[in-house]
Amino acid sequence: MKLTFRPIIAPVIALTLFGFGGPAVPQGVGLPGQSGDKPIEINAEQGIEWQQRNKAYIARGNARAAQGDVAVHADVLTAYYRDIDGGGTEIWRIDAEGHVRIVTPTQRAYGDKAVYDVDNGVLVLTGKVRLDTETDRITARDSIEYWEKQNLAVARGNAVAIRGENRLRADVLTAHFAKDKNGKARVRQVDAFDNIVITTPDEIVRSSRGIYDVETGIATLTGSVKITRGANQLNGAYAEVNLNTGVSRIFGRGRGGVQGIFTPEKAAPQENATDTKQRAK
Repeated sequence: MKLTFRPIIAPVIALTLFGFGGPAVPQGVGLPGQSGDKPIEINAEQGIEWQQRNKAYIARGNARAAQGDVAVHADVLTAYYRDIDGGGTEIWRIDAEGHVRIVTPTQRAYGDKAVYDVDNGVLVLTGKVRLDTETDRITARDSIEYWEKQNLAVARGNAVAIRGENRLRADVLTAHFAKDKNGKARVRQVDAFDNIVITTPDEIVRSSRGIYDVETGIATLTGSVKITRGANQLNGAYAEVNLNTGVSRIFGRGRGGVQGIFTPEKAAPQENATDTKQRAK
């Protein structure tokens, strides 16, 4: 059985579930680039349960909440509400559990569980988390967080950002969003913290702090920078790595300067004259 709740058919349940009952201020469902002033459609194969004592709505069985062009999918969706002056209600927390998938026109986020703090506009995904945009993929061991009001996402724990053949790995990655000319939110900058490793087809770069400008393709790295290309290595205080052109520049500070270790290619062993004559016979 599939139960579909649309604002036209059941306006009280559908609109109240995500904070549109009474005079409450319109709210979104926790992803950058969405609008909070549109109606919400809820689908749940096993129905929606209203727990009045706990002040919660629970949608079970392949649950889906869609608002405009943003949709949240999960095995179970739970919305906690509170009463407000004037007789209305507003949602202050939303939990999604099991096969969580959050979809917008430009981003898709995946996880085992999600908790959305509506008041602060913070969504935290945990368990096998992944964020896909039109050009990038970000994964993390511990969590991916969306900070809606600050327009940023944070990936924690062995976080990896992939674009084409280039990979950026760090303990923590922070992606800053900005709206393009069409009003869509896109990643404009990625900050990397601790144990950074950038891998390209030609080299491996290590440092402790990095800032990646998505528009220019340039990563600015600081803190014991090491650039390895084959058997050669450059060490310095900071570096600029252009992931679009493959050009890297490394710099030093003070007396430290830049250190380079270059390993010459081994020449093929030459045959002596005696061996050559013996084989000729």
